[in-house]
Amino acid sequence: MTNYLYNARHHLKTINQHRWLVFQHCVKAGIPLQGLKHDLSKYAPVEFWNGVKYYQGGHRSPNVGERKDKGYSDAWLHHRGRNRHHFEYWFDNSLNAFELVPVEMPLQYVIEMFCDRVAASKVYQGERYTDQVPLKYFGLFDYSKLMHPNTQAILKKLLVMLAEEGEDTTFAFIRKARKHPEKYLADCKVIDSPVLPVKMDEAARKEFRERVKNSGVDPKRLP
Repeated sequence: MTNYLYNARHHLKTINQHRWLVFQHCVKAGIPLQGLKHDLSKYAPVEFWNGVKYYQGGHRSPNVGERKDKGYSDAWLHHRGRNRHHFEYWFDNSLNAFELVPVEMPLQYVIEMFCDRVAASKVYQGERYTDQVPLKYFGLFDYSKLMHPNTQAILKKLLVMLAEEGEDTTFAFIRKARKHPEKYLADCKVIDSPVLPVKMDEAARKEFRERVKNSGVDPKRLP
């Protein structure tokens, strides 16, 4: 039987601990206002009470438990649509094909994403945390179709710097990079397009044109 009172108290503690760490990181990064507003949606009923129901002991996100139970997480769907520091927020429909593609994140939100990942690693790892943990977690996944290449390059640069040189050096670099990205982040400009281009071979294009033709829909009036 779920102990809702225990879960509520400890889940709230986890949220507040995480937000406090993110705020501290954002202050060091020169974006204190974002730190103040970070993850406020976690107090919304759909996020908070699902977090209470699926509380995982403070060692991992309750969203994992909700997904195991339901196959998806209402809390996460609500959260990602309201918090711009998550790369999952930055998706749009491609102009070339009906496919969702990642959009390049503004630098201020990439920095907040970095702060978020470091704080989450500290909360969930506890005493086992080292500055290498956020980079190791990043390396577990293939972001090639999930994150814009420029966004991915900046985030990885910061995580590698954290792992190799520590927090003080990394946050000092971030403060300089915010003011002069063209100087400090030039090597992270992988592509010029603000969206990840969709590669559609000729066969796929032909099939799509046929579907449009046979549907009777005016291609100039597609939504």
